[in-house]
Amino acid sequence: MKTTCPYCGVGCGVEVNALDAPVSGDRQHPANLGRLCVKGSTLGDTLTHEGRLLWPQINGQRVSMDAALDHVASEFRRIIDRHGPQAVAFYGSGQLLTEDYYTANKLMKGFIGAANIDTNSRLCMASAVIGYKRAFGADAVPCCYDDFEQADLVVLVGSNAAWAHPVAWQRLVQAKANRPEMQLIVIDPRRTASCDIADLHLALQPGSDSALFAGLLNWLVHHDGVDASMLPHLTNVESTLAACEAWDVVAVAQACQLNERDILAFWQQFNAQSRVLTLWCMGINQSQTGSDNNNAILNAHLLTGKIGRAGCGPFSLTGQPNAMGGREVGGLANQLAAHMGFSAQEVDRLARFWGSERIARQPGLTALNLFNAIERGDVKAVWIMGTNPAVSMPEGNRVAQALANCELVVVSEVSAQSDTARFADVLLPAQAWGEKNGTVTNSERRISRQRSFSAPAGEAKADWWLLAQVAQRLGFAAAFAWQHPSEIFAEHAALSGFENQGTRAFDISALAPITREQYDQLEPVQWPINGNAPSGTARLFAERHFFHADGKARLLPPAMPVKNLTNQHYPLLMNTGRIRDQWHTMTRTGNVPRLMQHFDEPFVALHPLDAAAHGLSHGDVTRVQSALGWWSGRVTIDNGLRRGQLFVPMHWTRQFSGQANVDGLVAASCCPDSGQPALKQTAVRLQPLRPQWQGWLWLPHIITPPQLLYWSRAPQSAVQRYVLAGCTNAGEWLMQLPGLSQLQWQQAQAGQQLHMLGWREGELACAFYVAPWLPEIDHQFVAQAFSHAPDSPQQRHALLGGRPAQGTRQGRTLCSCFGVGEVAIRQAIAQGCDSPAALGAALKCGTNCGSCLPELKQLISSLRVAQ
Repeated sequence: MKTTCPYCGVGCGVEVNALDAPVSGDRQHPANLGRLCVKGSTLGDTLTHEGRLLWPQINGQRVSMDAALDHVASEFRRIIDRHGPQAVAFYGSGQLLTEDYYTANKLMKGFIGAANIDTNSRLCMASAVIGYKRAFGADAVPCCYDDFEQADLVVLVGSNAAWAHPVAWQRLVQAKANRPEMQLIVIDPRRTASCDIADLHLALQPGSDSALFAGLLNWLVHHDGVDASMLPHLTNVESTLAACEAWDVVAVAQACQLNERDILAFWQQFNAQSRVLTLWCMGINQSQTGSDNNNAILNAHLLTGKIGRAGCGPFSLTGQPNAMGGREVGGLANQLAAHMGFSAQEVDRLARFWGSERIARQPGLTALNLFNAIERGDVKAVWIMGTNPAVSMPEGNRVAQALANCELVVVSEVSAQSDTARFADVLLPAQAWGEKNGTVTNSERRISRQRSFSAPAGEAKADWWLLAQVAQRLGFAAAFAWQHPSEIFAEHAALSGFENQGTRAFDISALAPITREQYDQLEPVQWPINGNAPSGTARLFAERHFFHADGKARLLPPAMPVKNLTNQHYPLLMNTGRIRDQWHTMTRTGNVPRLMQHFDEPFVALHPLDAAAHGLSHGDVTRVQSALGWWSGRVTIDNGLRRGQLFVPMHWTRQFSGQANVDGLVAASCCPDSGQPALKQTAVRLQPLRPQWQGWLWLPHIITPPQLLYWSRAPQSAVQRYVLAGCTNAGEWLMQLPGLSQLQWQQAQAGQQLHMLGWREGELACAFYVAPWLPEIDHQFVAQAFSHAPDSPQQRHALLGGRPAQGTRQGRTLCSCFGVGEVAIRQAIAQGCDSPAALGAALKCGTNCGSCLPELKQLISSLRVAQ
């Protein structure tokens, strides 16, 4: 069965041959050509019913599906009748399928009559949407992945693509290997894995991107960088260039805190190369000037004519698998379906197409405003679909409190436990990847099929079906009578071409007559897909015709850089982002042991001098505190950071750690044009934790450890492993945990170290290792004992010691694909493996997805220096 990966916006094709067989990359899919990252490679490990929401619940009690849907519909009707349609809202996800999104949007905007449907894509791509619409007149990404192979210069801005979009990144790595003359410039405050093959790294001051690109525009004007043939196709040129005049290299160097030589090297390369491809992601979008940052990049490509041709153009990397599909159907509160807005003509068009008199006539509440309205009580019912806003939204504690006080919270979800699900009055079991059937659209506008190949778990239903059932109960049965997702897709395709005549970029009307059989067999294809391009379109704007009414593109004056956020109370600047092997809030990836091997607990990366100034060393536990709250995790030293800045990953939740929700520290400020939260930079301070003991705890079941300074959980095979830090007596603390006092205990104590094993009828039920420092334990050895209990006194004695009598520990896993640890890699390097290729030949590390290659190179380099 061919389907599509449910993680990032690369949109990789996946092949599944059997439920108990490993998944593999689809060699025919244009997005990945058979390659998968480690998250995609472990998708088979997520095909389990463990932790699933299996049946509907009302107030924590299991009910029938009909009873749950009746309740949702009657409560929505009651609230609408009493308070009006603006009192209800939907909050969706870029992991919904297009058919799900279309149904939700049609119900809320078309028949309930309010535009209060927004999505976690607001946190991801909203600023890119505004940038494209302001520049091109349409939310239309002009490039395709083939451009990676054909570019002469690739500029990567605000993106650690090596970790966030690994398969696309490896395509770029291969392109540079094939053509070493290709140049790569990385613009990012941190030195990340994406700098591994960079020819130039500009470690600019966070929030200063607009100054760098305004300076580029100004410099191009004075160095013959303007494509005169583009000028008849552009407006706002003079006012934009006038606004850039002050940004000479001196001013840019001061604003960006870069040296002039590196700035000029970037500008000269941009001008000299004919085929320039600019890639960007959250570092550009998640900013108070996010939309203007996007337009600053688009300005440069438009003025130089480096757009609409092979190997060049501005190319935003979409964060989620179907953020673009949600944009197509109107999943954002400030747009209608099929890329239409709220003009009287567009509202009338949609009303006639849907046959409804209740069409929303003005934009609804975007994400931040939506949860503020819930907090005020203006929105009294919210249906949250496939996302976790109690974790992912800024000021997460306020969001959680708002949901706790909301009159009706409906959550349709895959996981039985999440930080958001605990606030649900109604829980509806949704289908997971492998059970869902529909389409997604990736970063390059390519529509692909997600096909079902597994029976739904329990009573799980498709999101579109749940929505349609509620719509029918609300009295809109005729408009929501679909029996199969192919019918929804056909309607969506027909709407895209309805009264279009080339005025809207999004047009897949050639697919409107699609049958169920054709839908099942649909091959990946890029929109527009219409009478002029029945087989799809790789690139846009080759003819320099845009979608503003005058057919021209627009330049926009740059924004001023974001002001320095730090102060004497919060002197450090925190940056947030993704790590390599985890996804969003870990509801799927966090339960896969192999994906917990690279980083298995929340961490804060510090510059070594900042760590020393706060009395911190690698491995210490600390708190990061902002004006809104605090976070706790383990210190790691990172020379790739600028002084005064630190990095914290975004993924950990209350399900996996005691106090590691980083977005709870982030203020709810946003780009005023897009409404996208400025999640990237927050002023913070450090507070070192000084526990009396630290340790490891293995249990066969999940608990929430009480009365600790710090804890974090990492699933391992057949057991849960906790890392702990506390101040009370460790042995007494352990005995307070439910059910442990009845075990038979084996104990060893040497000085301040305490090791304890708890047994039940000959089976290991608990393992506990503590000391004033974090003990070095062979984790794999201990975990295996829970599925294969040692049967000799010698083996039990070794287990009590925490490591086998013979053998070496693995160390931190660097290659998750093949489970290769740092110890084995160090040994191989010492024995003469002096390149990633040699390590791959000896250990297989780096030979699958390639995501560990930068770390392998870094380890080789560090050991060379040490010698």
